Amino acid sequence: MGAIFEAIRDKLTAAFQPTRLEIQDDSANHHGHAGARPGGESHFNVLIEADAFAGQSKVARQRMVYRALSAELAGPIHALSLKAFAPGEG
Repeated sequence: MGAIFEAIRDKLTAAFQPTRLEIQDDSANHHGHAGARPGGESHFNVLIEADAFAGQSKVARQRMVYRALSAELAGPIHALSLKAFAPGEG
C-alpha cells in the first residue's frame, strides 16, 4: 500500500465510516497510458458502502466521494472507478 492508497482509505473512512471499503490500485493495467505514473497509484477501483449514501442518487454519491478525495483527484489520481452503495444495496 502506497501513500495515495492510504490517503484514499483514510479520507473515505473519516468522511463516511463505511461498513465496507475495498480499494484496488489498478495502475499496473494502465502502464503506458495517459495519466499513468511510473510509480503507479494513478488508477483506482473503489467500492464503498456507507449509511451516508442512503437515499442519495448515484450522481450525488459520486459527488460526495469526489469532494472527500478532491486533493487526490486534482493531482496524483488520474482515474477512479467508483461503486457507492448504501448498506444492503451492494
